[in-house]
Amino acid sequence: MVTMLTGEQLEEIKQDAADHFWPHAKMAGDVSDETGLMVATGGKGVWVKDASGSQWFDAMAGLWLKAVGHGRKEIADAVYEQMQEIAYTPFDMVSPATARLAAKVASISPDPDSRVYFVSGGSEAVETALKMAKSYHRLNGEPGRWKIISRRGSYHGATMACTSLGRGGESTMDGGSIPADFGPLVPGNIHITNPDGYRGVFGSGIEAAKDLERAILHEGAGTVAAFIGEPISAASGIHVPDDEYWPAVRDICDKYGVLMICDEVINGFGRTGKMFATEHWGVKPDIFTVAKALTSGYVPIGAAIASSDVANAFLGDSANTFRHLFTFGGNPPACAAGLVNLDIIEREGLVENAAQMGDYLLEQLQTLYEHPIVGDVRGGKGLLCAVELVKDRETKERFPADAKLGSRMGLLMREHNLLGRWGDVISLCPPLTITKDEVDHLVDAIGSIIGQLENDLGVK
Repeated sequence: MVTMLTGEQLEEIKQDAADHFWPHAKMAGDVSDETGLMVATGGKGVWVKDASGSQWFDAMAGLWLKAVGHGRKEIADAVYEQMQEIAYTPFDMVSPATARLAAKVASISPDPDSRVYFVSGGSEAVETALKMAKSYHRLNGEPGRWKIISRRGSYHGATMACTSLGRGGESTMDGGSIPADFGPLVPGNIHITNPDGYRGVFGSGIEAAKDLERAILHEGAGTVAAFIGEPISAASGIHVPDDEYWPAVRDICDKYGVLMICDEVINGFGRTGKMFATEHWGVKPDIFTVAKALTSGYVPIGAAIASSDVANAFLGDSANTFRHLFTFGGNPPACAAGLVNLDIIEREGLVENAAQMGDYLLEQLQTLYEHPIVGDVRGGKGLLCAVELVKDRETKERFPADAKLGSRMGLLMREHNLLGRWGDVISLCPPLTITKDEVDHLVDAIGSIIGQLENDLGVK
């Protein structure tokens, strides 16, 4: 494996990227040393190595997904061995790895009798869950249930249907509205408040849950197929709901015959200190979605997991078949990676480590309140924390867009060799393998960055 590149090789790679690579959500063609894409050549645990050999701290676990950290050879070996056996199963066939991973995921799910519908990633998992919910109601004689209720500011994926679920939500770091870029969105998506104990009109408890009931009654219960939400919504700024929120949502969904879909794409497989985040509140979703940490990003995968009550509606007569498919759903190498990844999570106690290190991270982050621009520090459920920066702590006034916090912090991050996504809200979700020393390193670096940012902004 290449871990170091010659100067000539590096320049050739950077030129290819500048001329032809279209990066996700970044300016195409920028490979400058100051703000551009860097070339990664290796990684171990929470660290990523660039082409020059410098080490970078991965504060975002890649993109919320490197649960077992970088550099796990045993996962690569499992994928290689599976590819030697069979790399793709033709239609009407299933590989042993696919069947075993379905059984494993079901066994650790809220309903061990659930069924697992594999796809390629989180967006496809959510699309599948939406279709599944609407088809479920049709099979039960209620074809008029086609509307989906979701929460403003949430993020459930990048397809048009998924983008529509978060309509009217949070802005990007430098002020642009994400959904507005793609204009008319999918109809039938109804938006309610996100639980938010810092800025939310209804807070993060019962009143926020009641907003779901108000929406159901306004639309007419007979028209609503499902409600979808992340147990802890990452895109909205990582606000942990009060303990009564999710049980109340479960009761409301049951009362009106609405399916409850929980998006565990980011939350799942240990991120919150439980295997699945819904375990914190003892609620069981009708359908939940996973992706990212199922293989820790070593191979793309996702899944929609239906409770036995939902899945059984699709059994029996051929007319009940769920007529929906993706080319790479249940891909054998991806499933082989998932089996080894889950074994590592369980064998190394990473769910427990996420709970312990999450508590320690939240405790250490309290020291950042010494900076006047730190308005709120959030967390309390595993390695999913956030620091919100404000112009005025008392009024919670945000910095204006022209302050360009994201751009300023991006430059400061590079000075401290930190990788992540930054702006008004600093999201922190390192690999579940993180140690206390690494937590200390991360918090110290963030403190230094915030201090430098205050100097740049003239804050005293």
